[in-house]
Amino acid sequence: MLSTLSYWLRKIVALSATIALLGSDAIPQQQEGYTFRVESELVLVNVTVRDKNGNFVGGLKPQDFTILEDNKPQKIVSFDIENVDAVATQDVAQAKPLPGEPAPTASAKPTTTLSDQFKDRRLIVLFFDLSAMEPDEIDRAITSAEHYVDSQMAPADLVSIVSLGSSLLVNQDFTSDHALLKKQLQAFGEGSGQGYEEGTTGTTEGTPDTGQPFTADDTEYNIFNTDRRLEALRSVAEKLSHVQQKKSLIYFSSGMDRTGIENQSELRAAVNAAVRSNLAIYTMDLRGLQALVAGGEAQNASLRGTSAYSGQSMINALTSNFTTQETLVTLASDTGGRAFLDSNDFGQVFKGVQQDTSTYYLLGYHSTNPAKDGHYRRIVVKVNLPGVKIDYRRGYYAAADYQHSTKEDKELQLEEELASEMPATDLPLYLGAAYFRLETNKFFVPTSLVVPGSQIPFVRSSDRERATLDVIGVVLDSENHPVTRIRDTVKLAVNTASEVQKKNVQYDTGLSLPPGKYHLKFVVRENQTGRMGSFETDLEVPDLKSQPLKMSSIVLASQLEPTKKTSSPNPLIRDGSEIIPNVTHVFSPAQHLRLYYEVYDPGRLKAPQSAESRSNSPGIHLLTSVSFFRGKARVFESSPVELTELNARDRKAGIFQLDLPLNTLKPGFYTCQVNVIDDAAGSFLFPRLALLIRSDKHSAQ
Repeated sequence: MLSTLSYWLRKIVALSATIALLGSDAIPQQQEGYTFRVESELVLVNVTVRDKNGNFVGGLKPQDFTILEDNKPQKIVSFDIENVDAVATQDVAQAKPLPGEPAPTASAKPTTTLSDQFKDRRLIVLFFDLSAMEPDEIDRAITSAEHYVDSQMAPADLVSIVSLGSSLLVNQDFTSDHALLKKQLQAFGEGSGQGYEEGTTGTTEGTPDTGQPFTADDTEYNIFNTDRRLEALRSVAEKLSHVQQKKSLIYFSSGMDRTGIENQSELRAAVNAAVRSNLAIYTMDLRGLQALVAGGEAQNASLRGTSAYSGQSMINALTSNFTTQETLVTLASDTGGRAFLDSNDFGQVFKGVQQDTSTYYLLGYHSTNPAKDGHYRRIVVKVNLPGVKIDYRRGYYAAADYQHSTKEDKELQLEEELASEMPATDLPLYLGAAYFRLETNKFFVPTSLVVPGSQIPFVRSSDRERATLDVIGVVLDSENHPVTRIRDTVKLAVNTASEVQKKNVQYDTGLSLPPGKYHLKFVVRENQTGRMGSFETDLEVPDLKSQPLKMSSIVLASQLEPTKKTSSPNPLIRDGSEIIPNVTHVFSPAQHLRLYYEVYDPGRLKAPQSAESRSNSPGIHLLTSVSFFRGKARVFESSPVELTELNARDRKAGIFQLDLPLNTLKPGFYTCQVNVIDDAAGSFLFPRLALLIRSDKHSAQ
């Protein structure tokens, strides 16, 4: 049994599915792993050469290959041929000794490097994403893996098992022992599936009518759940980078739906980490071949609304299925693997891995380009043989560096990072955004950036500890034209840095935008070590003109801050206080949940119901309440709040600002459903958001 993967991953703590709230617990500090900020890095390229009949061409020497990086010749400094088929004829016990295992004979020469120990071995990591699979999907994954171990696993195969539930675990180190692998596979029980991936939107149209008032919405949770899984993939790739041989990771999941505000930088960072560590990701959709039936499947309830009769339900089903598979395809194609979708033959992924890693040449070179600019570098490999087909990866992203730079150089680095396709993820960064109507075609978009305080290094200056953060951002329209830019420097000064270590630092700003589709990218840098983090996402500001009930975003908060601003267009500033958005939707029982939202242009009653209402009411009648669900059970509902006049007449808006204590709710995940009814217009909305209430014990740590 190999202890290699466990050794490199054992210090990775549980990757929290949520982020700690501002002013309370800090986000768990990420482990600093292997980075590529070195003077001369070895670039590895797997090359497969086949003749016109598809047979592998062997016997080639380093002088038979030519490597170009951005059209410049590179010198091959390492060359090896990995022939996994050579082990197939040997008994496993006679193979090379593995790390942690005794040598088979006293005269055997000890191996000194991991490359030698793993030579002619097929390294496979089975990654079970339990956070995105239901119990029946886990059963399918286990069955296919057991079949591989029993009938497909070759003597050269070394397999490790990794799982991601509430934490990233190495369930089994690299081993060729069938019994150990099957024991761990059988340990995955039906209770392992968490099924957080399938979130719904804020409308009941086209959703099954199960007799329950509404269904749970995990969209906000998925914002961090999706990035958490990408971060886990990136961590595995980085920790395996010390092994030169090609590695294959089989990712079992039920799709990866990246809806709402998610960090697209994390996706590119995961891909680039896999490319750099010579790791190919093979994705397997455990939902298999799905028959999308008009009106829904027979075992499901009837759909609400009219979408079943207009064909919209079929379009929604197809779109949802496509979006959950899109990221799987990206992970596979960009890392040299393959995506296996829409098939009930779950064993074909193992055949694909074995075919792709049987025999290949492993070439290494030191790039002649010393720049650490984060730019993409294209690789071209040529062989001096006619009529052959060559397969290899086509390029990689260079590392980005932060050295002793001048003020102008540092500003240029920020600009280059903002324009770079290569994301920066050394500094964790999270973003939240909302929208509120100011005028008919003008919206205010409050935007919040959150950085864990534990990631900010402070230096002692005079009697206080200080740190600075540089913030730069750009908003692009649908045609990729810049709409607005943000550039700011945040100065922090505290008596003791430990005050911030347990909290998060939140930067709030605001954008003024018309309705439309936009792309946001922000970069934050801490100026002690120069670490940077980027966050980019798509944002749609809706045109509310055609909506029956015109409603803003819902902002969840736990804090109010006094402010002297009086002329700010920010609707979150009212009565001398500013509502601080809780980006993470994580609260403690001791806190109060504050909800802020607005309704625009409400309908007017045709006739007052009484003389009293005729004298006091302007003719509107809005009702709202808040419900909390755990699963399908409603566990709390607030008293209704009634609004009979506009309290923001200049914007034709009715404002709701609710304050709910959380001490009566048990810790755990909840679906917060906001019920809004326009009685005069006969319209309603029931948007839903996910939130987490942490235990007092957890909050106190």
